[in-house]
Amino acid sequence: MNKRYTAPNDRDIVLFIIGMRIQQWWNIKAWWPVFTAMPPMMKELYREKDNGFLSHNAAWGGRTIVFTQYWEDIESLHAYAHGKTHMKAWTHFYQKAAKTKAVGVFHETYAIKAGSYESIYANIARPLGLSRALSPLEVSSSSTLKDRLRKGS
Repeated sequence: MNKRYTAPNDRDIVLFIIGMRIQQWWNIKAWWPVFTAMPPMMKELYREKDNGFLSHNAAWGGRTIVFTQYWEDIESLHAYAHGKTHMKAWTHFYQKAAKTKAVGVFHETYAIKAGSYESIYANIARPLGLSRALSPLEVSSSSTLKDRLRKGS
């Protein structure tokens, strides 16, 4: 049954958006290793508890793939970025793929203070986004943003 969810907004979070854009779709040898580098990292993030990673969503549109990740804090994100698995993928990108210009990579990082974000998921069969990352709260269909923020959920 589809429900309506929100996420608590009582804690600081980090929103990390990372992705790739295939510039030369015909140059598979150049972009394929970048494409296949993310799944092992995602498995590792979910497998290793207490690393600060909360959850993610993925989207693919045309030649662009985007992962939206939720982290507990910036320090945890930086620790993972400087860890063995990510550094191996990053080094490989610069040694091989970056030279070809066949694929580009990007990321954006946002540190968001408690109480300054809001989310709502209506007619969603299962929690996703912030509600998945921060333990979903079911809300009534009559609740309003103003009410949810006043109550802290």
